[in-house]
Amino acid sequence: MGLPHCKLALAFAVLMDLLGCSALLVGVFVPLEIDGKDFGDLLVYTGAVFVLMSLGGWVLWYSGNIDGITASKEMGHIGTAVDRLARTLSRKIHIHRHRGP
Repeated sequence: MGLPHCKLALAFAVLMDLLGCSALLVGVFVPLEIDGKDFGDLLVYTGAVFVLMSLGGWVLWYSGNIDGITASKEMGHIGTAVDRLARTLSRKIHIHRHRGP
């Protein structure tokens, strides 16, 4: 199994999760007052943003590791109506572009 593809996206997702969870925990449990102003909320919101950013990394990593879908011809099935429609439209567009006005 392993991690064959998208190692950079995986590293980004893990880093954002670590930063986000750390900021959330510090913002919730550590009293951060400077000159009478509480900065805990800032860390909580910042941590939430990092965790949300990590979701993008996880989606990129997961979608990059999906193996390609085999074509219906390779599986032995007769082409579906959608395949025929797409092929017909593609041919018409191709012919129209090459004939030109």
